[in-house]
Amino acid sequence: MGDNSSPLVKLARDTIALYLKSGQRLIPGQNIIEEFSSPSGTFVSIKKEGRLRGCIGTFGPTKENIAEEVVSNAISAATKDPRFPPITESELDGLDISVDVLTSPEKVKSKEELDPK
Repeated sequence: MGDNSSPLVKLARDTIALYLKSGQRLIPGQNIIEEFSSPSGTFVSIKKEGRLRGCIGTFGPTKENIAEEVVSNAISAATKDPRFPPITESELDGLDISVDVLTSPEKVKSKEELDPK
């Protein structure tokens, strides 16, 4: 389904497919583009027919870089979201996957400064 041509979405999709088919964890290559080589929290969301099927993320970095964070969160979103049963290999073609990269948290003086939009 729609990948939006994002390299991070492709990484998440390839990770999920490999893990479901073989139980193996995808290891991002040495040639990670600079944009994804720094650490950051990420969220991987999986939808099926427009409905949430799995979503796991990290607010801050837990891995060495964004690529490794996406790999870890993609596997967790597909297999460990406690709200849903694990995704099966037969579901792969019908999944829409999105990846969000979080920026560093910003301090605010009061909750009035928060803007959820």
